[in-house]
Amino acid sequence: MIQEINTGKMIDVVINGEKVSIYEGTTILDAARKVNVKIPTLCKHPDLDATASCGICVVKVKNNRKLLRACCTKAEPGMEITTHDGELFEVRKNVLDLILATHPNECLTCLRNRNCELQTLAEEFGIRQQPYKAMVKELPKDVSTKAVTLDPRKCIGCGRCVDVCQNIQKVHALEFLDRGFDTRMAPAGDIVLKESPCIKCGQCSAHCPVGALVEFDEVSNVWEALRNPELHCVAQIAPAVRVAFGEGFGMEPGELVTGKMYALLRKLGFKAAFDTNFAADLTIMEEGSEFVKKLTTEPKSLPLITSCCPAWVDFLEKYYPDLIEHFSTCKSPHEMLGALAKTYYAQKIGVDPSKVFVVSIMPCTAKKYEVQRSEDMKSSGYQDVDISLTTREFVRMTKSSGIDFKSLKPENVDSMLGTYTGAGTIFGATGGVMEAAIRTAYFLVTGKNLGTLDVEAVRGLKGIKTGVVDVQGTKVRVAVAHGTGNVRTLMDELREAKAQGKPMPYDFIEVMACEGGCIAGGGQPYMVSNELRRQRTAGIYKDDKECAIRVSHENPDIKRLYDEFLEKPLSHKSHKLLHTHYVSRPLYYK
Repeated sequence: MIQEINTGKMIDVVINGEKVSIYEGTTILDAARKVNVKIPTLCKHPDLDATASCGICVVKVKNNRKLLRACCTKAEPGMEITTHDGELFEVRKNVLDLILATHPNECLTCLRNRNCELQTLAEEFGIRQQPYKAMVKELPKDVSTKAVTLDPRKCIGCGRCVDVCQNIQKVHALEFLDRGFDTRMAPAGDIVLKESPCIKCGQCSAHCPVGALVEFDEVSNVWEALRNPELHCVAQIAPAVRVAFGEGFGMEPGELVTGKMYALLRKLGFKAAFDTNFAADLTIMEEGSEFVKKLTTEPKSLPLITSCCPAWVDFLEKYYPDLIEHFSTCKSPHEMLGALAKTYYAQKIGVDPSKVFVVSIMPCTAKKYEVQRSEDMKSSGYQDVDISLTTREFVRMTKSSGIDFKSLKPENVDSMLGTYTGAGTIFGATGGVMEAAIRTAYFLVTGKNLGTLDVEAVRGLKGIKTGVVDVQGTKVRVAVAHGTGNVRTLMDELREAKAQGKPMPYDFIEVMACEGGCIAGGGQPYMVSNELRRQRTAGIYKDDKECAIRVSHENPDIKRLYDEFLEKPLSHKSHKLLHTHYVSRPLYYK
């Protein structure tokens, strides 16, 4: 991914004998990429600032005796740069040999097998033997969160996980401990992840180049459930999964594969293919009603803050418990669908709810934590969602099945818990929950739909987005934040206003823990960048545009659900099945 910054001033450099015009301030690495010259990297990620920790990207510059690291060296006018020759090859290969000497030789049993940046470079450099004595540290694996697995033996010291955790998410659950050869990456305080401030967002695993941080793998448990003739297995797919799953099979980011995924679920043996988008529409009915109630009868209790993201919920309970009163009590959509699958659906088809086994296909590692976070997630009388798989896990599961995903013919969803509107699908992108809620809240107050359903003020990748919606003369102030580093800024603003007894600056707030929202969740395909975020988001809004119905309150199956089962939004039954509560949690657990 080229990260050339437009500074307004152009300079010329020479790369491998070819003249290149670039903006002043561009790194050698990005200048080379502009002319399709690949300089190998291992520690550099498009989301993160260069740390130059691995040393693989070294290049030569004429009249400079030193080898320079291309990822962090800015190109200067007239520079003559050599990116590849015999000496550079040997230097880079030696760096890889040294890294491999301290790295476990466990490729065949590693979740990152064939999707590992270190393994790829070793293959590209033709490494067939290890010239250095193996010096692998014996450190315990940490599976304490049951969401993210940490295997510090595989850490290569690139620092990506620490950078994203501390500087982007601003959670500070990971850091480097000790020095020299003994340096290791670990939870702050050298404790297990479960006892640390970790919010299970999985951004560390999404940015790790190797298998040191991966999702807690539960694919074998799903296969076991599908083999069990006593179980009635059903599955649901999240909004963001449909625009990223195809990447695992060579398809373009943002390409909609929804119908193919329904077909896939049935071929794998699931009895029903549901869609979390349906439950997103249901969430809007509950959350939108919750907001309108506060707006019209309890305005001093505003703002209302969305609660769809479990990593954000964990973050709030640990860092901002004083703001819990402003949190929507709505469960996340997939938990709502899980509760309905074991009540409404089970009753409809005459199946023992204890035999209904619900699998969620999610873009998120925190969903694994969420399914067990409280008794509220057992509102059906059983654990509402049995297993949550990440997009990456489901890609691996599909490949192991032998099914040719790309050749599958699209099929329709099981409508009882699957029909969705455009409002339901935009949940997958930052600002989507807010936009969907505005569409329905406006209707609930005015009795008519917005003139234009596209709410541009809450779209895009800006870290904090704000706007004002005119609801029949009432100015509703909205804010959207994504990435917990940005969320901190917004929550601190609320906290300060509250402490000083000032009016709250917003009425309705959407929060997502991951930058870009769920389309870049911690369980999505690797090497996300802002360009890839835009491509996946474009797919989400394409799905919205192509939906015949684009507002949640017009979803016919949602209406039927209320008529036949839930009665109305915020009813006693709705509260029992679809809502939850929050508690203050310590940053560090003993």
